[in-house]
Formats: sequence, structure tokens, C-alpha cells
Amino acid sequence: MNTVALSAEHLFKTYGEGDTAVHALNDVSFSMNVGEIVALLGPSGAGKSTLLTTLGLIQPPSLGTISIAGTRVFDNGYQVNIRDFRRNNIGFVFQKANLLPFLTAEENIRIAMEVNDASSRESKQYAAELLEHFELSARRAFLPKQLSGGQQQRVAIARALANKPSLLLADEPTAALDSHMGRKVMELLKNVAHTHHTAVLVVTHDHRAIDVFDRIWMMEDGKLSEKNRQD
Repeated sequence: MNTVALSAEHLFKTYGEGDTAVHALNDVSFSMNVGEIVALLGPSGAGKSTLLTTLGLIQPPSLGTISIAGTRVFDNGYQVNIRDFRRNNIGFVFQKANLLPFLTAEENIRIAMEVNDASSRESKQYAAELLEHFELSARRAFLPKQLSGGQQQRVAIARALANKPSLLLADEPTAALDSHMGRKVMELLKNVAHTHHTAVLVVTHDHRAIDVFDRIWMMEDGKLSEKNRQD
């Protein structure tokens, strides 16, 4: 039986008023299951980034409800402490790795756990597991400037998984990578979804690796629809 990791009902997000109002989200409803990876496609200005930041509890919708990991987090206002909930349940991966330049690969992962009150021993052990999983153990003591772009992005994904989130949101994670490394990162995200039992939603313009996704969504003019793979 599939377990719902993320669901949204009738999300609206409007900027401005009257004739100048922009409806970035226009009655968006969907659900994602645990262990599922979904691509979010669409032209610039379609509402993809707004949806991602709304689901990541960075900005509230104007209307609607959001549930993550069985908890109703937004219903006409936030129903949880968003900082604590986000830190414990949501991971983020961006176009750039955004690693702290003065910390090693291992330390970049550990700090995500230690700000969440994990002990030094716990953080070291789980960081080592993640580095091994992503084939980065030999690079654990390297600073970001000593890593390739693909290695930096793998560290960023490991860091996003440090607190074992229910939901991973990725915004153009392969935009700065060549086609070969971009494909590897997309396959890595698929592996994250299927082996870590995390729901992974990826905003992307990269159609070269579209086959790695379980489902494909399209956004246009603030509306969301599911794309048939045969289209």
C-alpha cells in the first residue's frame, strides 16, 4: 500500500491585487507517495519556483492546505512551528551546491545534523554512511574548492538527507553540470527516493534524463497537470 508523503489541496498564490494581480498558483492539488520521484516541468514564470517555495514552507499560499508526512502543516495559516518542522522533515537541493567553503565535505554534512541537536558521535557516524553511499568517502576531508561540480552536488544531496527528511525538494539541481554528470545526479536522486524512502520533487528543464522519473508534472499559468510519457 502506498503511503502519502506530501499532499496539497486547492493551493492558490496571488501577488498583487485587481488588474495587476498575478496568479502564480491557481487551484493546484496533488499528492506524492513515499519513495516516489517526480519531475516538475514548465516554462519560466509558470509557477514552479513558487510551488517549490510554498511546499518548502518558505512562503505561505494565499489559500489551500498542505500536508507533509501525515501532518497538516498549512490550513489557512501554518499549523506547526515551521522552522522546526522544515528542519526535521524537508531537505533542499539547489542549482548550486552552496556548501560552506571553510568546511570539509564531512563537516558540511555533519553541521546540518548538529544544528538539529545531534551529538558529535551521531553526526560523524551518519555522515560517514552518507559519504560511503554516495561514493565520497575518499573525499570526506576535502574542502568544496577541491571537489568537482558533480562531487559538490553529491555532498549537497547528502547534506539534504542528513536529518532523514520525508520530502526532498530540488530546484534545477543539474543546471550547472554537463550532460554526463547531470544524468548521474538525476539517477542519484532517483536512488535517494527509492532506497531512502523519500518523496523527491525536482524542478528541471533538463529533458535528457526525464526517463528516471516515476511521474512528470507540467505547470503553466499557475496550473498543474500530469504529463503522459507518450506525449
